[in-house]
Amino acid sequence: MQTLLGMTIDEVKQFAVEIGEKPFRGKQIFVWLNRGASSFDEMTDLPKALREKLKGCAQVGGCRAVKVQEDPSDGTRKILFEAAGPAEQTDGQSGSVDGRTAADTFEGVFMKYSYGNSLCVSSQVGCRMGCRFCASSLGGFVRNLSAGEMLGQVLEAERVTGEKVGHIVIMGMGEPFDNYENVAGFLRLLHAEEGRNMGWRNMTVSTSGIIPMIRQFGEDFPQVNLAISLHRMTDEGRSRIMPVNRKYPVDELIEAAREYTVKTHRRVTFEYALIEGENDSDEDVRLMTEKLSGMLCHVNLIPLNKVDETGFSGSSRRRAQEIAGMLETAGIPATVRRQLGSQIDGACGQLRLKQQTVSD
Repeated sequence: MQTLLGMTIDEVKQFAVEIGEKPFRGKQIFVWLNRGASSFDEMTDLPKALREKLKGCAQVGGCRAVKVQEDPSDGTRKILFEAAGPAEQTDGQSGSVDGRTAADTFEGVFMKYSYGNSLCVSSQVGCRMGCRFCASSLGGFVRNLSAGEMLGQVLEAERVTGEKVGHIVIMGMGEPFDNYENVAGFLRLLHAEEGRNMGWRNMTVSTSGIIPMIRQFGEDFPQVNLAISLHRMTDEGRSRIMPVNRKYPVDELIEAAREYTVKTHRRVTFEYALIEGENDSDEDVRLMTEKLSGMLCHVNLIPLNKVDETGFSGSSRRRAQEIAGMLETAGIPATVRRQLGSQIDGACGQLRLKQQTVSD
């Protein structure tokens, strides 16, 4: 049974030929898939005989929403997705969420901004990076999501909200550069003229700092926005809360970011989660200004969102504003991120699999 969502237009055309149809039928199928068709019966310009044939040899794929929570304070919606097709081989935990296997469920967050709607997309079920302040790492790594499952999050979010997604940020569960090929396929599908036709600059990918893939990303996607999770400015401090730093030290990471800006002429966004007593001192800010000075970059300050198991507390928004002012004075653009979805555990660092009851 062939899963079609996530295939390129050329791959769907080839599939059409393989089942005895003309290539233009493949293009029609591709367009329907990327419009959000969840069944072959919805593809009304296909002959009924072809629709029946497809039911016997293919499936749409993607994912379906099984729970939606809305934050009444800002309209943010956290969506629990279930894989529509068979889950891939797991590599980690095999528990269940709401009676489903852990490999089948993942979360995304729909957010409303003045410039349009954005979806925070997950690239993996769980995460192997082990950042101590992030909920996504608590259960370990389970599996990678396919390009079709990532695209399915966008299509399903539009279906359940009734609103168009104009921007995507791959900042949900998982480390995108640990699943590079599927993430790259997803970005290309979003940009495909016959599909979503989303502009490259409406996409953002966030990484914890996998240096070789930052360099590859600069080659492959020079127009897609890059965000790097920084959070500490010394190797000792960063390695303690972000194990990835033991392999890719902070100074090497910042140098790779500088190289990226020179190659692409695009600024890097550094995500900096402010943790009270951990990385919010004046000395931390001094190190940040010293190491980022002169770089084409922007610092996004995020008062850490509460995750009970981590034992960390976020800095106050007042302190965050003070730090933003100090960075600005030093010539480094900085903002304090709006806190969206915290009432539904949908804010930055809070996505994870939970045992919860799905309401009808």
